[in-house]
Amino acid sequence: MNKFLSALFALLMIIGNVSAQVRPKEGGMLNYRLIGFSPFIGMQHGNYAIQIASGDITSDTAFKNNIIKTVVCKTGRAIAEVPSFGSWYTWRVVTFKGHAIKSFSKLYHFQVVPASDLDTSLVRVRIMKQAEKYKDAYVLLDGNRAMYDMEGKLVWYLPKSKGYDSNVRDLKVSPEGTLTLLSNNNALEINYNGELLWKGPDDGKVSGAGKEQYHHEFTRLSNGHYMVLGSENVLVKTAPSTNKNFITFAGLDAEMMKKDSTVNQVSFGTVIEYDVQGNVVWSWKASEYFKRSELAKYAPENGENALGPVLHMHENAFFFDEKEKVVYVSFKNISRIVKVKYPEGTVLNEYGEQYKPGVPVEGNGLYCNQHACKRSAVGCLFLFNNNGCNPGALPKIKKLAETMNKEEPLKKIWEYTCTVERGVPVQFHTGGNVSELPDQSLFVCMGSEYSKLFIVNKDKEILWSALPEKWNKDKEAWLPLPQYRASIIQDPAQIEKLIFSTEVPVDNKHGEAN
Repeated sequence: MNKFLSALFALLMIIGNVSAQVRPKEGGMLNYRLIGFSPFIGMQHGNYAIQIASGDITSDTAFKNNIIKTVVCKTGRAIAEVPSFGSWYTWRVVTFKGHAIKSFSKLYHFQVVPASDLDTSLVRVRIMKQAEKYKDAYVLLDGNRAMYDMEGKLVWYLPKSKGYDSNVRDLKVSPEGTLTLLSNNNALEINYNGELLWKGPDDGKVSGAGKEQYHHEFTRLSNGHYMVLGSENVLVKTAPSTNKNFITFAGLDAEMMKKDSTVNQVSFGTVIEYDVQGNVVWSWKASEYFKRSELAKYAPENGENALGPVLHMHENAFFFDEKEKVVYVSFKNISRIVKVKYPEGTVLNEYGEQYKPGVPVEGNGLYCNQHACKRSAVGCLFLFNNNGCNPGALPKIKKLAETMNKEEPLKKIWEYTCTVERGVPVQFHTGGNVSELPDQSLFVCMGSEYSKLFIVNKDKEILWSALPEKWNKDKEAWLPLPQYRASIIQDPAQIEKLIFSTEVPVDNKHGEAN
């Protein structure tokens, strides 16, 4: 009898494990049409297929009459796209012995839940140039909280029901097949289902205040750590332009702000690296860099008002070259890129104009108000040049080589001027990014109010372009839908990793499963 009970218990455990491994789970409410199917473990090396039928079906006969897709499985899992949001689907596993059907599994059901604010009557991604080479890629748009295929069809979105509103930035896939993003000043890692996997501690250990004020960029590194931009508030005192030390930091307190109009609270950027437990592994402060730089002695001819861009340097991007152990930090308002040695934190180089007391700022001639500085596979820098110092000018994509020449530390090796369609106003004061593809083509989001997306190759040929748009009821017209940044997933292995990164997240002290 004991042997019988033991065998029964073992069988029940197997059945429980089988049920737990079926994906999508029974009755699942999915926020995507591109679905990963994972049958139970006993079939992982068998000869079988997935059958999908439209509707919430309970009988085998009705299922057979409504089959819309059959996907042959060879590796224990398969990816299939169902037609629409707002619909129920039923699926089952068919096993074969040779070419003959051996058995059918039970019927499983799921619903693809619609995102009402992303309905195609309200929001669309209009394709202007069809893709050929990258036709199987997908793009992630932070302004839409969504992923689209290269034909402009919505395939995945971030559900508002899980706490994600329209305030999303820097949505991209990580090396682990998860998604990272910034939302309402939170640094978040989620899986394909939108479940929270990790959340930045935001405890003020770097800023010295209660919050880190995460902003602009958040990235999971290849070593499993996380790097994010933050801010710290620092008291500074501006002295008369005749004073050698034009800006001072020491000995200031909040009471002085009430008595001295030259004492102000200024936000300086930070770069923070966390481990998976949320411990600070490394950090770098722009305020410390500012104190040691020529900026602290800069006295513009037209007085303190011109200090705005200098004090508020506006850190808006970073890139960590993990192999070379350097971090590039981009500052928009002073049009400067600072190269930092990791982990020492020492400044190896500064790319941009040097500010001199009493000398007007002329610009560095290469870029202005730049975003999204990156390092390419062949070792050059590339960035999205918003070109903000030239009113009415269009943004440019720049590839720049680092040199040993102090007089010319960066040399332009490639440039592409972005274009707009007829009738579109030219204003690119913020946002935009660029990322390199394996063939050295570039994926670009123009950001700001006109967030055209495109892929351009090294011969300056457009391989694909699209424009996110939103219907304006009052004007009865489609208008550009602003994005801050966009990213592309073009590797099939990366897509598969993302789709199957739906394990139930493990609770940690910073974030927990939804």
